[in-house]
Amino acid sequence: MRLIVKTVITYGTYDLLHEGHLRLLKRAKALGDYLIVGVTSDDYDKTRGKINNKQSLIERMAAVKATGLADKIIVEEYEGQKIDDIKRFGVDIFTVGSDWKGKFDYLQQYCQVIYLPRTEGISSSQLRAEENNLLIGIVGQTSFWWKFVNECHFVNGIHFGGIYTQKENFTALQKQAFDKNIDIPFLTDDLESFLNKVDAVYIISKPAQHYNEIRMALLAHKHVLCESPISESVQQTKELVELAKQQGCILMEAIKTAYATAYERVLLVAQSGRIGRIISIDATCTSLNTRWRNGDFELSSQWNSIEAWGPTVMLPVFQLLGSDYNQRSIVSQYVDKNKQYDGYTKINFIYPHATATVQVAKAAKSEGELVITGEKGYIYVPAPWWKTAYFEVRYENPQDNLRYFYQLDGEGIRYEVVAFVKSIETKKNGTYIDEKVSLAISKIIEECKNHKDVIEI
Repeated sequence: MRLIVKTVITYGTYDLLHEGHLRLLKRAKALGDYLIVGVTSDDYDKTRGKINNKQSLIERMAAVKATGLADKIIVEEYEGQKIDDIKRFGVDIFTVGSDWKGKFDYLQQYCQVIYLPRTEGISSSQLRAEENNLLIGIVGQTSFWWKFVNECHFVNGIHFGGIYTQKENFTALQKQAFDKNIDIPFLTDDLESFLNKVDAVYIISKPAQHYNEIRMALLAHKHVLCESPISESVQQTKELVELAKQQGCILMEAIKTAYATAYERVLLVAQSGRIGRIISIDATCTSLNTRWRNGDFELSSQWNSIEAWGPTVMLPVFQLLGSDYNQRSIVSQYVDKNKQYDGYTKINFIYPHATATVQVAKAAKSEGELVITGEKGYIYVPAPWWKTAYFEVRYENPQDNLRYFYQLDGEGIRYEVVAFVKSIETKKNGTYIDEKVSLAISKIIEECKNHKDVIEI
C-alpha cells in the first residue's frame, strides 16, 4: 500500500527569527507531513522593498534549520518561483501569514492555499527598528533632496531629522517640501546647532563646501554620507578619511549607481572574464540645461558638469581598470568667463593594456550609455546607464548574446542608505566605493578645477 504524504510549502525572509516566525512554522508543519520552507534571497528581497535585512541569507537559512521544523529548505530567487516550486515538489498546500490574505489566491489552481494568523505585536521590521533609531539630517540643498527623504522611509530604523542650509534657501525648500508633502522637522542655518540634533548627516552641498562640513561633522562624532566627490582636493580627502577613522565614524561617498543591483552585476560580469580582457571603457552622462547658454541663469548656485557627472562616469573606469593610469587628457568647454563652469568635458585615460573615455555635459547632449569592450565581446548598458534595470553581453554571434534584467527601486538611493546604516551598526565601512577610487575621483576634480593641463575648446 502506497503511503500518501501531504506536502506543505511556505516562504519568508526569516530575518531575526522570532517567536512569531516559530509559531507560523509550527502551524505550517501541522498542516501536513512534509514541510518545505523557502527563504528569500537578498536580491529577491530587494525587488520587494525589503532591503534592510540584518542577517545574510546563510544566517537566515541556518536559523530556520535550527528550528527542526523544516524537512527541506530552498532559496526563493525570482518572481513566479512559487508556481514552479509547487509543480516541482508536488505541493498540496501553500501557506503564509494572514497579512498576505488574498495576495496568493492565484495559486489555488495549483494547490490548496491557507492563510495562517500571525502573532500580533511581533515582526522583524519592528525588531530592526527598535534596535536602531538613527536620526539623519541633510546638509545643503539640491533639487533631489526629497528623494533621499522618501527613500529613507523604506529603511527601518533611520529617520529624517531636518536640514541645514543657507537662510536664502529656506523659502524654496519649504515650498518644495509642501509640494512633495514632506515635513521638515528642523530647518536652520546654524551648522553647530544642527549637528547637536542628529546622529548622522547626508551632505549634498556644492563640492567646494564638503571639506569644512565633513570635518565639522566628524569632529562632532557624526557619521557622514556625502555626495561625490568627498572634496575637491586629494590631500583633503586623505585627511578626512583619516579623521573619520580617528573619530570612530563612518565616512561614505555617495554615488547611487554603485549600489544599484544591475551595476553590481555589470562589474561582476566584466571581471569574470566573460568578455575576455577589458580593452576599453566608454561612459557618458549628460543632463542638458539650455539656460546655461542664456545670460539670465545664476551659475554660482549650480554644480558644473564635472562636479555633477564626473564621479559617476569615472566610477566604472577606476573600479575596473584601477587608478594607476599612464596618461590622461582633459578637454573642456566653458560657459563662463572665469572658466569655472564647464558645459562639456571629455577625459581620456590611457592604461598599459586598456583605454577609457568619459564625457560629461550640462550644456550639451549625447547618448548616456556605458560600453565595456573586451577581447571576446562587450557589455552594453543603454541610457541612462547610471540607473539602468538591464544590460546586455554581446558577442560576434548574436545568438550568443545574453540579457540581464534587474529591479531598480529608488534609483539606488535606498540601497546606498542601507549600506550606510549597516556600516554604522557594524562599525565597519561597507561602502561599495573603496578609498583608492575616492582619491582618484578627487584628483581629477581637483585638476579640472585648477585647469591643470586642460585643453579648452
